[in-house]
Amino acid sequence: MPLLHYSDDDPDLDFNDTDGEPGEAAAAWCREVEWSRRIVDAASLEDTGVRRRTGTQVSLRTVLVQMMAEYARHNGHADLLRERLDGTTGM
Repeated sequence: MPLLHYSDDDPDLDFNDTDGEPGEAAAAWCREVEWSRRIVDAASLEDTGVRRRTGTQVSLRTVLVQMMAEYARHNGHADLLRERLDGTTGM
């Protein structure tokens, strides 16, 4: 699958190209999620690939754990922003 938010010419494309509609971004995210689920369903957690930047081997298990941590961080950031907006903490 082609990279959507990265190119050798503009590695920060995800931050530099902010044109477009939110609905388009949500639809692209949904397509990426579906594609990722197919990959995970067809693979073993011990299957390995090569990191693009370093060329080192990495297991699918490691990638999934890192993605869970990344999502948790983003959810925490969103919660901090929400707390600043509405003045409440917790749920």
